[in-house]
Amino acid sequence: MKLLGKNALVTGSSRGIGRGCALELARAGANVAINYFSNQAEAESLAKEIEALGRKTVIFQGDVSHQAVIEKMIDDTAAALGSLDLFVSNAVYSDREVMLKANLEGFKRTIDVTMWGAFFGLRAASLKMVAQGKGGSIAIISSPHAVLAIPTAMAYNMAKAAIDHMSRTAALELAPHRIRVNIIHPGWIDTPGERKFFTEEQITEGAKGLPFGRLGQPEEIGKAVAFVLSDDAAYMTGSTITIDGGVSLPWWSNRESGQQ
Repeated sequence: MKLLGKNALVTGSSRGIGRGCALELARAGANVAINYFSNQAEAESLAKEIEALGRKTVIFQGDVSHQAVIEKMIDDTAAALGSLDLFVSNAVYSDREVMLKANLEGFKRTIDVTMWGAFFGLRAASLKMVAQGKGGSIAIISSPHAVLAIPTAMAYNMAKAAIDHMSRTAALELAPHRIRVNIIHPGWIDTPGERKFFTEEQITEGAKGLPFGRLGQPEEIGKAVAFVLSDDAAYMTGSTITIDGGVSLPWWSNRESGQQ
């Protein structure tokens, strides 16, 4: 119960990694505000799971790429739960096309949600925590895309690289207020979002080639987020935790090039 008595907001938490984070925070004792964009039924299902754990929850529908929307969400979370102590920026959007052929509406949408949404959330949460005067902790769900130039994902790569640097800068600026900011790099995680880009067969076959022979699970990311938000990580800020089953190690590139 590392987070007992704390109040959190997780963006994009109706499914996938966000859902895993929300559940693990609740299991660690936190009350959790849920944000979703289009998956209302899944958000309501999550709320029931959180309440079954004995925690309080509220649900907010909203597009994090709109500054006013997320600022109101932060205010409403604090009003409903009593404070905002923890914030997890998770909501993303991504299209996959080579840059020369990319639909620029999708390209811009990826930047707006993944980068600007993270910034608006970080800023609004930080302002609320500063005003409360008791510190706080923030986790930014980023990606190995922040450092790997993965083809067909230029907008997503750009956005994730930006929020990594955003988070490290914020960690320094917020340190005097005792607000910590840390970054999480999940690897290939078994989420509904992956089905936008891959068939079930491709996911099954792709998983076999990973170092552990499987995809990661959302709750595995959630457990790491619960740790970095807790007082067990009280001296950690501006750090990046990679949870990718070894994909980013040299083993992966050597395997692909036939070097064993």
